[in-house]
Amino acid sequence: MAEIIEVLKDILFYVIEICTAGLEFAGIIVLVSTAFICFVKWVRRDRENIRLDLAQGIALALEFKMGGEVLRTVIVREMGELVVLGAIIILRAAMTFLIHWEIVNEKKEMKEAAKARAAVKRANRQKASASGSAQSGSEEADYYQEVEMTYEDNFRRPSLGHHAPNDDE
Repeated sequence: MAEIIEVLKDILFYVIEICTAGLEFAGIIVLVSTAFICFVKWVRRDRENIRLDLAQGIALALEFKMGGEVLRTVIVREMGELVVLGAIIILRAAMTFLIHWEIVNEKKEMKEAAKARAAVKRANRQKASASGSAQSGSEEADYYQEVEMTYEDNFRRPSLGHHAPNDDE
């Protein structure tokens, strides 16, 4: 019976090691591919959402890496290893929290900038209509449509590392 338990422990150890390596590898792939895509956007001068896309990719990669560390805690056999793993998990969790905070602030700034651009466009249309130019539709409806379209363009566009839309943020 003791031999069976030892074999099962060994199997569990190897399965967890393989899964941990898979999660770590997935995190590396997400991080490298996100960095590459953002670099290509930067070279092409398509820099509107680079910071946001890169931050979301880093956050996703950190979550994969943290998942690997949490899984690794199952096979820890010594207290020293557990302390090191705990420190790594705490550091990665703090980094993930800070990156998510940065993402939320970046989204707020982008939304405010979109509103400001829409207000400038609306003011320009009002000036044009005051000088005798014809204007179609309601100005208020145009303003809100412009803000909503800009919001959709900036936040709902799928990108690598993009989390599911969350209106709470």
